[in-house]
Amino acid sequence: MQTSRSPIAGLSPAAVPSPSAPAGEAPSPATPAAEGHEGHAKPAAKPAMSADMAHEMGHSGKDLPAIVRDMRNRFWICLIFTVPIFVYAPMAGMFVPPAPPFGLDLNVWLFGLASLAVIYPSWPFFVSAWRALRKGTLGMAALIVLSVGTGYLFSVGTTFFFNGGGQFFEAASVLLVFILLGHWLEMRARAGASSAIKALMNLTPAMASVVRNGAESEVPTAEVLAGEMVVIRPGGKIPVDGIVETGESLVDESMLTGESMPVEKKPGAMVIGATINKSGSFRYKATKVGADSALAQIVKLVQEAQNSKAPAQLLADRAAQWLVIAAIVVGLVTFAVWFWWIGQPLLFAVTLTITVFVIACPDALGLATPMAVMVGTGLGATNGILFKNASALEDATKLNVIVFDKTGTLTIGQPEVVEIVPADGVTEDMLLTAAAAVEQGSQHPLAQAILRRAAHLTVVAPTGFESLDGMGARAETGGGTVFLGNRLLMDTQKLALGPLEAEATRLQADGRTVVHVSQAARVIGLIAIADAIRPTSKAAVATLRDRQIEVVMLTGDNATTAKRIAADLGIDSVLADVLPAQKAEKIKALQAGGKRVGMVGDGVNDAPALTQANVGFAIGAGTDVAMESADVVLMKSDPYDIVAAIELSRATLRKMHQNLWWAVGYNVIAFPLAAGVLYPFVLSPEVAALSMSGSTLIVAINALMLKRTKLARIRQPGQAPQAPPIPQPIKKAA
Repeated sequence: MQTSRSPIAGLSPAAVPSPSAPAGEAPSPATPAAEGHEGHAKPAAKPAMSADMAHEMGHSGKDLPAIVRDMRNRFWICLIFTVPIFVYAPMAGMFVPPAPPFGLDLNVWLFGLASLAVIYPSWPFFVSAWRALRKGTLGMAALIVLSVGTGYLFSVGTTFFFNGGGQFFEAASVLLVFILLGHWLEMRARAGASSAIKALMNLTPAMASVVRNGAESEVPTAEVLAGEMVVIRPGGKIPVDGIVETGESLVDESMLTGESMPVEKKPGAMVIGATINKSGSFRYKATKVGADSALAQIVKLVQEAQNSKAPAQLLADRAAQWLVIAAIVVGLVTFAVWFWWIGQPLLFAVTLTITVFVIACPDALGLATPMAVMVGTGLGATNGILFKNASALEDATKLNVIVFDKTGTLTIGQPEVVEIVPADGVTEDMLLTAAAAVEQGSQHPLAQAILRRAAHLTVVAPTGFESLDGMGARAETGGGTVFLGNRLLMDTQKLALGPLEAEATRLQADGRTVVHVSQAARVIGLIAIADAIRPTSKAAVATLRDRQIEVVMLTGDNATTAKRIAADLGIDSVLADVLPAQKAEKIKALQAGGKRVGMVGDGVNDAPALTQANVGFAIGAGTDVAMESADVVLMKSDPYDIVAAIELSRATLRKMHQNLWWAVGYNVIAFPLAAGVLYPFVLSPEVAALSMSGSTLIVAINALMLKRTKLARIRQPGQAPQAPPIPQPIKKAA
């Protein structure tokens, strides 16, 4: 039986960064917030982007919002100085420009303006190109440097060193305006794609009420210590993880688990930081703070998944490298053909060469997959589905078999009353009231199951309670003496089952534990107890089968019991009598038959099978080892989330493919147009820059549209959590 625990407790905190730690950087341990307060959590900071990405763009040490602001500022600086260039340059031709100030030559004046418009705004691209070149790679920055740099340097040469070649100050500046605009919008799109992490981090309240030196005081959440008593009032947010000591309440955990119903919390129950207290007041002991908290671990998982690369991305990265090389080769060939072979003027040949450099768009190819992954993993996190890496997100789309470990996944993993059979003239409530009276105060798992089922009834405390070893118990109630226990107890008391005999035999044959109840010298009914099926298990199985995915149930139960449960759930394939050490072998056998297998489990003995499977899904209420071994963690412990995870994976993969096809198709068409194949129709460098930026934006916007795609059990940002599907009632066996 699983105990109450954090749904993310299985993730090791040893290497968990604070929620603000950039992915790719070493996690820093919780550091004191002030002298003398050892163990304080590090204050939260703004979410940071990938360290590699920041370094590549020459923005080391800056987070994503800072890079967005930097790109915006560079764009406006470039635009401010490009406007007068456009006015003064002869190419504008809209009106007679004013004379340059201070009696300067027009080209010298344009050189000054262009230097201000180009050098500082384009500097990150030069840094990025240089760093990539030192690594032996080429990227989008190399093409930008070649196009803008060629136009600028060519114009400097014609201004100061040789005459008659014309100048590109206007073209280079306007080109850079469009490039910076595109990159600014791209960075904004990336910031939007990683909004899931920011939203998660913003859930934590800034202040917490703690008891120190016998008095309640308000302190920053970052200064709450493990072991301190935290006070929570109605409507307040829970600052850190802990265990309830006194009081009761209902807590809304939907922002972390996606579960729509508030969860009851009593003494001994675990509470999770960033969730919302709905009704009562309570006090709890802080157990996990800072980097050890469930929220910090969730953020870590999302960051790692968003910065990991799917198999398709590795291919796209290689393709982008070759695209840059192709753009450089095509650009040089274009210059050679137009200038030396066809004999066009130098200015015309250089223009087409720059256009080829500009129009190639490896950025669209490089963004096609990671943007979709960022949105998909973020959307999953907000719905309680945590993908540990991008490969799992892609591999989940290829699964054609889902293997469920029965106990704890398809079933709750603890005894529950699954059927009540009252005798003639007795109601279910009468039977439960008599049974609950005897079981009051007992901690036995079967007694707890009966008490949970009778929670809505008024039960009067009995007198003369007596435990009967090996048989059950007896007690005196207002309705007479009650005997509760097994068949031996009834036989000992010479109480005949009568018509209930056949029902008892049926229930026992189904693998149920049968509790016999008599009152006033008459057997008044039977209570069947078993590991209850989760409410959404049947709906999950039916939906998976509708999607042409085979469902297999794996269990250590005997074949008869296993087949009965499988029949209730609508599962045809059953692997029964499986020992814990054999689970991984069963997965291997399915894979040997050409199947792509997903394994759903929750226990320590499921870990090898979760690792062996193509994709391992761990139930959030499971063990630490299971969640460490899995690729996906289902925080709500809801089997229907398997459907949601696969739906989200397929939708994300569709976006990847759409983006990749667009990026490839764009470049196939763009190269010939830029090279002047349709001469006399030719593209200007400015139009090429606009096309390149537009192509990148289309990819980014298409990935962001995933947030608006309607998927099973996946709520979009701003929507209320969806209620689980209502399963069909399980029919009683004949």
